[in-house]
Amino acid sequence: MRITTTVNGIQHEVDDVWPGESLLYVLRERMGLPGSKNACEQGECGSCTVYLDGEPVCSCLVAAGQVIGREVTTVEGLATDEGLHPVQEAFVEAGAVQCGFCTPGLLVAAHDLLERVPQPSDLEIREALAGNLCRCTGYEKILDAVRLAAARQAQA
Repeated sequence: MRITTTVNGIQHEVDDVWPGESLLYVLRERMGLPGSKNACEQGECGSCTVYLDGEPVCSCLVAAGQVIGREVTTVEGLATDEGLHPVQEAFVEAGAVQCGFCTPGLLVAAHDLLERVPQPSDLEIREALAGNLCRCTGYEKILDAVRLAAARQAQA
């Protein structure tokens, strides 16, 4: 089947998509967008989180055919031509990036949280990131990064 979808503001057509193929596979292997990571393939770890029509989803659980005519934003789409998104900058500055495998999903989850709750409490941050697993850093530097991004957002 052919799918036509908009990813990071650019319309893409992908041919010969198998009906059971995941959005994650299409993004990584057919569109060359490796930011979303393939880890558990069960929606447990959050490393493949992307926006689908503005809602965070685990792209490993979305069939490619479900995105026809819809808008997808990946971690690559958070940055602009001018540079990294402030959430991405905060992760780098706070040392919240270790091996980087969980980082794309955490960035999308943190971005979503700060869009909905500009000044989140620690509990709100923990709840928002609860679906994302990190095996390297522990979570304190990740929480620091979200706090830093929120503080900068408040100053802007």
